Amino acid sequence: MLTKRIIPCLDIKNGRTVKGINFVDLRDAGDPVELAEIYAQTGADELVFLDISATEEGRRTMADMVLRVAEKVNIPFTVGGGISSVEDVDILLHNGADKVSINSSAVKNPQLINDLVAKFGSQCIVVAIDAKQIDGKWVVHLVGGKVPTELNLFDWAKEVEQRGAGEILFTSMDHDGTKDGFANEALAKLSTELNIPIIASGGAGKIQHFTDTFLKGKADAALAASVFHFKEIEIKDLKEELKRNNIPVRI
Repeated sequence: MLTKRIIPCLDIKNGRTVKGINFVDLRDAGDPVELAEIYAQTGADELVFLDISATEEGRRTMADMVLRVAEKVNIPFTVGGGISSVEDVDILLHNGADKVSINSSAVKNPQLINDLVAKFGSQCIVVAIDAKQIDGKWVVHLVGGKVPTELNLFDWAKEVEQRGAGEILFTSMDHDGTKDGFANEALAKLSTELNIPIIASGGAGKIQHFTDTFLKGKADAALAASVFHFKEIEIKDLKEELKRNNIPVRI
């Protein structure tokens, strides 16, 4: 069985790491490069950097920050936010990112997924999906969760897989920042219906939530932000508990 991955997520706004609740009410959580270095040293399996204002403000993701992170960390990291072309991805991978994450641009131009996979390979392409429940249905949202679409989470996830994406990063907007646990029912459905890895995001508040998302949600990886940034959960303690629950992790 493949080991389950623990992934700290660093949401970047104006060059700083920030964290909010339900995608709003942001507060500062530190320098992203310094945090990345600490996580690499303390047991994180991967890192995700999301420039949360890039799409909204029409900017490219910070390629210079990627260079600085690549110099400091020895674990894989993914970068997302404002990526809308093959050229954007080329710059980020050239600067040292291992993977890129696309979200709004993939919905607006699904062919972009195919183009990126053809150029760089599935292993480099993560499609992030932000969704919330509306009238009992999981509705995909864009632009940092501000714009609802007509897309259903599960239909869109299947199309993403068919177009060649290597992974899906699913964030439940209903759970984001609440610390009440991950959206395990939706995650389990995604994991059952798809053959590519699913990264769980949104809702981590205690170690039990990670255990639950691996056992009940069938997630391949779990992503969290504030519980790691503000040292509410230490990755070492988390992994030891996962191991006690017979969940395979890299110690």
